[in-house]
This record gives sequence, structure tokens and C-alpha cells, in this order.
Amino acid sequence: MEQARAHGASGRVGPYRLITRLDPPGSPALPCRRFVARGGGGETVLLSVAPPGGDPVAFAAEAEAARRLPAPWFEPVGRVSGAGERQAWYASPFRPALPLPVALAVHGGPLPEATVRAIGAALAEGLAAAHAQGVTHAGISPSAVLLTADGPRLGCHGAVRAAGPDGVPRTGLPGLDPGALAPEQAAGGRPRPPGDVFALGAVLAYAATGHTVPEGAELPPALRAAVLSCLTRDPAHRPTAAALPPALAPPAPHATVLNSAASLLAPGWLPGRVVAALARQSAELLAAETEPDPHAEARHRAALPTTTASAPAPAPAPAPAQPHDPRRT
Repeated sequence: MEQARAHGASGRVGPYRLITRLDPPGSPALPCRRFVARGGGGETVLLSVAPPGGDPVAFAAEAEAARRLPAPWFEPVGRVSGAGERQAWYASPFRPALPLPVALAVHGGPLPEATVRAIGAALAEGLAAAHAQGVTHAGISPSAVLLTADGPRLGCHGAVRAAGPDGVPRTGLPGLDPGALAPEQAAGGRPRPPGDVFALGAVLAYAATGHTVPEGAELPPALRAAVLSCLTRDPAHRPTAAALPPALAPPAPHATVLNSAASLLAPGWLPGRVVAALARQSAELLAAETEPDPHAEARHRAALPTTTASAPAPAPAPAPAQPHDPRRT
């Protein structure tokens, strides 16, 4: 709970009581702050909160728009903060998850090629579905990607638009990862699908090398062409999201077509250390739910009168590491 109080929430955000922070303290370029939290009905949620320095009105508007977007591999948005609340937030159903930077730290370095392929194919599939509906995500970065046992999830919806309006240079604004920001968006251009593709290329470069702006030779040879094509500065020369899953399919003796990203998410798609960290996170959260906290009453008294409820002992993420107005494009 110390991490939660450092966020300035006094242990609560809206109707939710914070349990622990999902992102390690000091993580750079976070387009949203994420907490595991508990609702009044006992439900556990992943709570995403507008970052300091961001536009809370734009953040809430992007989250509300994301509620209505059916796209695979996007983090679903359930409840959204209302007008007049002190902090802008949205809640998603909780499942054990690691932010991509944390997964690299747990693994001890860049992820295996098969894992990178699976992440890329799944997120490209989700983006293709969104783009087909005329929607741009505009919030993709390594920190926006969560790894779960059954596949990646893309959250932090609309971070580019929430951080800065169209026509205003966005370089250096709070919450934006400069390595994942397409040049035309950094200059203030309206977010469009090619910008999502650039950001996805940066995510894959990060997963494969540990940073978003790699030298070409650092990338695995079998992934190099697909990733570098996404990172082309000219948006007209980038592939579409729909073209990426076949390009990310593993090499095969005979030509094959990747019909669904799910085919790359068979058991074993995540490295063993990441799987173990997810299991540990689940166990720690269960312990926080079921074990009494001997210090709860003392914390409750110390917190009065600024808060009316104390929180259980923290169940930290397993290892430290790191809306979208779906507007018509």
C-alpha cells in the first residue's frame, strides 16, 4: 500500500480500494498507472489511472470510447470514472499479468523469438480488427502491453490523444514513450493506423532486443524484415496491421498461412520464468484476499480522518523491471 499512497490516492481511487501497483516504482514512460484493486462487491479489477501531468478529461473520454470497441487482444474496459471525479480511471477484469518490461526483467533479457512472434501476431490481429472499424488505438508502447497466460493484452487506450491534442508536438509529453511514437504523431499529426503499426514495431523490437530503437543487426534475422518494415519513417511505406500476422508466422518447410494468432499461443509460448512469475502473482494476490492483515487496524487509525478504510498488505508484482478515441480516421 505504500506504493498506492505515494500515488496520492490515500489507498482508494473512485469506488476501489488499492491492493498493489502493477508497474514497478520509477518505471519510465507509463501512459497509465495500473493497480490491482478491490471493489465494494469484492470483485478484483485492474485499475488504470491517468498519469500525473496528463489530461484526465481526455483520458476518461478515450476509456469510455474503448468500452464500445470489440477487438481481440485489447484489454476490455468495464467501468469508467464519471465526470467530476478527482482522478480519471477505468477498470478491467483482473487476470494475472506482467507488463512487457517486467516480463523481460523476470526472464533476464529479451524474450525468445517464438514469444515475440506470438505477441506480434496477436496484437496485429487486434489492430487489424480495430482499423477495419475505422479506429486507431493511439496508445501502443512496451508498457501498454500485458502478458497473460493465454496471450498478450493491449491497454492504455488513446494515450497519444490523451497526452496532447492534434497539431501540437507530442515529443516529451508525460506518459509517451518516444521510441514508440511514430514521427508523424510526435510532430502533432492526427493518430492514424500507420502510427499504430510503427508503435507495434517498436514493441516487437523491445521484446526482441530490450529497447525500442534497435540497430537492424540486433534483431533476430527471421524477424528483422517484418519489424523494420513497421519502423519505416514514411507511414505510406509501412505494412498494414492485417498484413503482419502472415509475416510473423514461423518459418515452415512448406508455405503456410497463419489463420489466427491463437495458433502461436499454444502451451509453452511464454518462457518458464514468466509463467512462474504469473503463478506467483496469482498466489500472492490470493493470500492478500484470504489472510487477515495484523496491521490493518493500526493503519486504519493512523490514516484517519483522511480515509475511511484501510487496505490489506500489498501483494507486489513478482519482479521489478516497466480510448482510444476510437475516432474515425
